[in-house]
Amino acid sequence: MISRIREVPLPLPMQADDASSASFTGGAVLDMPGVTRRRRSVNSSTAPDPAAAHKAGVQARGSADDSRYHHGLSRLESSLDYSTEAGNPNISKSRSEEKEARKRQTDAGADIPSSPGSPPSPRAAVFTRFRSTGPSAVSKSQAKREWSQSCRGVLTSLIRVLSSSVVFLAVVFVLRALLPDSALHYSSFLSRQSTLTPLTTKATFSPPALSQQAHQPQPPAVCEIHPPFPTPAPVSSPLTMALETQTKTVVGQFDYSDEDVNKGVVEFLRQMAEGLEKDGASMSQIPTYVTAVPNGTEKGLYMAVDLGGTNFRVCSIQLNGDTTFRLTYTKVAIPRELMVAKTAEELFAFLAKQVEIFLRTHHGEHFEAHIRRRMTMSSPEGFKDENVFRLGFTFSFPVQQLGINKGTLIRWTKGFDIPDAVGKDVCALLQTEIDKLHLPVKVAALVNDTVGTLMARSYSSPGKSGAILGAIFGTGTNGAYVEKLSNIKKPLAGEYDKSTGEMVINTEWGSFDNQLKVLPNTPWDVQLDLATPNPGIQMYEKRVSGMYLGEILRLTVIDLLKNPDVALFKDDNSSYNDWKSTTNIAEHSPIYKQWGLDTSVLSVAAADSTPELSILRQELEANLHIYAPSLEDAQAFKAIAGAIGRRAARLSAVAIAAIVLQTGKLNDPEQDEPIDIGVDGSLVEHYPYFRDMIYEALRVIKGIGEEGAKRIRIGIAKDGSGVGAALIALVAARMEKSTSTADFISDLRLNAKKTDLTAVPEDSELAAGE
Repeated sequence: MISRIREVPLPLPMQADDASSASFTGGAVLDMPGVTRRRRSVNSSTAPDPAAAHKAGVQARGSADDSRYHHGLSRLESSLDYSTEAGNPNISKSRSEEKEARKRQTDAGADIPSSPGSPPSPRAAVFTRFRSTGPSAVSKSQAKREWSQSCRGVLTSLIRVLSSSVVFLAVVFVLRALLPDSALHYSSFLSRQSTLTPLTTKATFSPPALSQQAHQPQPPAVCEIHPPFPTPAPVSSPLTMALETQTKTVVGQFDYSDEDVNKGVVEFLRQMAEGLEKDGASMSQIPTYVTAVPNGTEKGLYMAVDLGGTNFRVCSIQLNGDTTFRLTYTKVAIPRELMVAKTAEELFAFLAKQVEIFLRTHHGEHFEAHIRRRMTMSSPEGFKDENVFRLGFTFSFPVQQLGINKGTLIRWTKGFDIPDAVGKDVCALLQTEIDKLHLPVKVAALVNDTVGTLMARSYSSPGKSGAILGAIFGTGTNGAYVEKLSNIKKPLAGEYDKSTGEMVINTEWGSFDNQLKVLPNTPWDVQLDLATPNPGIQMYEKRVSGMYLGEILRLTVIDLLKNPDVALFKDDNSSYNDWKSTTNIAEHSPIYKQWGLDTSVLSVAAADSTPELSILRQELEANLHIYAPSLEDAQAFKAIAGAIGRRAARLSAVAIAAIVLQTGKLNDPEQDEPIDIGVDGSLVEHYPYFRDMIYEALRVIKGIGEEGAKRIRIGIAKDGSGVGAALIALVAARMEKSTSTADFISDLRLNAKKTDLTAVPEDSELAAGE
C-alpha cells in the first residue's frame, strides 16, 4: 500500500540521514496519519541525474560533519566547564547561566558574544577556534588532545587536595608524638563530642589547643599518704561536701606528728629504766635468764612444743650450722574438756602423749635406739643425758619466770580454766608426764614467743652479730631485746650464766604508758578501752595490735553513720551514686557487731590503688554487706583506715627506736654491721607499707635521724615459737654444761679445803685439759 507523496522543503542544516534520504527520493516523504517517514521512490520514471546526485551526496556528508562538530563542541564545553569550575567553585553559578544563554543563541543561529573587557578564557579560545575555522580545520586528534588536557587539569586539582590532606595528617601525628600531653586533651575532646547529633546537623571538628603543662617540670610522685578525696565527687551535694569535711576531721584526730613521736621515745626510755629497777612498773621488763643468742653456726637436732591457744604443736628442728634449718611438725586440737579439766595432770598427760606419738612417727629409729639403750644401762634413768632431746616449751600464758626452765603460772586465759595448775611450775608439770612415758626428752627452756622471735632472727640473720630486738606486731604486740646485766638493778631469783654479761629481757611493752602521758587518745580509743575486759591496761597494745585496729575503725564508722548530716553509705537517690543505685547496709552487717570488723579490711583498703577503688568496694559488699557503696563512701573509708594504720606504724617506731637507743649500738665504734631487728606478725607481713611507715618515723627521731635509720635493718623472723624455742633449748643445754663444769670446780675446791690440799687446778687448766 502506497500513500500519497507530497513535496516539502528541507530545513538547513539537515541531519545526515535526512540528506541521504532526500538525495534518493528527491525530497519525497510518506504522509501517514501520525507518522512521517521517508522512503525511496519506486517510480522509475523519475530517476535522478548523476551530477545532481553527486552534488547532493557532498552536501549530505557536509551536513553530517557539521552535526558531529556540534556534538563534539557540546561535549568539550561540558569538560571545560567542569575543569574551570573545579579550580574555582565560586563561578559555578555564573558558568551555568552563561551556558544556558549560549545554548539559546546557538539554537537561534547567533554568534556567542564575549564579555567586553575580559580576557578570553581557555574555553572561549577553543570555541573561537572551532567557530572561526569550522570542523574542517579542527581534527579529531586535536579535540582529543584538548580533552586530555582538561582531564589532566582535573587530576592535578585532586592531587593537590590529597597532598594537602596528607601533610596535615603528618603534622598532627608528629605533634602527638612530641607532645604526649596533647593526646590526653585530644581524647578528652573526643569523649565530649561522642554524643549523637541530628542527621541534619553537620558535625565540625577543631583540634584542641596544646597543653602548656607538657613543657613544665612535673613534681616527684608522692604516695605515702593519699588525700581523703583524690577525685572530685560526681555530684555536687551538700551531704557529699559534709562527708569530705568530716572525713578530714576524723583523719586529723588520728595524726601522730613528728613531735609526738619524739616525746613518745623519751617516755618509753624512762619507763624501760623504771622496769629494770623495780617490779610493779608500767613496763614489766621481765628477765628471761637467756644470756646468749645464736649466731647461725649452731648444729644439732632439737625439739619444741607450743601451747598458745586451742592448738598444740610439736616440732623437731635440725640446725644445719649455716643459718638454715629443717623443720618438721604436727598440730593437734586441744579437746574442750581438757581446757577446763579438774586437774593439771589431765592436760599435761595429753601433751606428753602427743610428744611420744611425734617421736615414733618422725624419729622412730632414733627413738627405738634410746629405748634399747635405756633397757641396757644400769643407771636409774637407763640412758645417758647427752642422748636426750632438749625441748623448748613455748607457753603463751602469764607466767612468773624464775629460771630458764622454771616458771609458775599466774592465771589462765584464752578459754582455759584449770585452777589446779595456777601457782605451779609448768615446766615441771610437763616433765613429770614425759618421764612417766619414759621418753628421752628433757624440758630445757621455758620460752616466750617474743624471745623466740629474737632467737630465730639471730640464727638466720646475715652478718656476724645477732639481732638485738625481736618484736611482734600482729594480734598482739611485744618485744624482747638484749640488755646488759649491769643495767638490771632489780634482784634476779633464778640461776643464769653471768659470763656473757648480757640477758634477754621481755619488755611486755603492750602496757607502755597506761597513764596516757604521751599516747594519743581519741574518742574511739576511749570507747574501745571501756568495752575490753581489762580497761586502763595494755593501752599501747590497744593502739597498735591487729586485734584492736579493726574495732577502732568500726567505732569511727558507726559515729559517722549516726550523723544525719554526713552521707556515709547513704544516698537521697540513685543520682548521688556513681553506680546509679542507692547504698544500703544489711541488718546483719558486721559493722553493727562489736569486734565484727577484722583488721584485714585495713590491709585491703591500703592496698587498693584502682581509680574507682573497685577492690575495696567489692570487699565492703562481700564481707561487710554494704551494698552499692559509692566512690565517695570508699574514699572516706580508705582515708580513715589509712590514718589508723599509719598511727599504729608510727607508734611501733617509738618502741623500736627506744630499744636501739637503749642498747647504744648506733654509737658503738665496733659495730660496723647493720643493726638487725627481727619482726613477726600479720601487720608487718601483710599490711602494705607498714615497715616503710616505720622507717619514715625513725628518720625524724632525735638520736637516729636519716643516717641512723639507714643502719637499722628490719627483717622478718619466721616461726619464733618453733625454731626460736629450739634455739633457746640449745642455749640452755650449753648453760647446763657450763654450770656443770662450774659446779665441778666448786666441789673440787671445797674438798681441797677439807683435805688440806694446796694444789687446786685453775679454771684455765681444767679447760685446757678438757
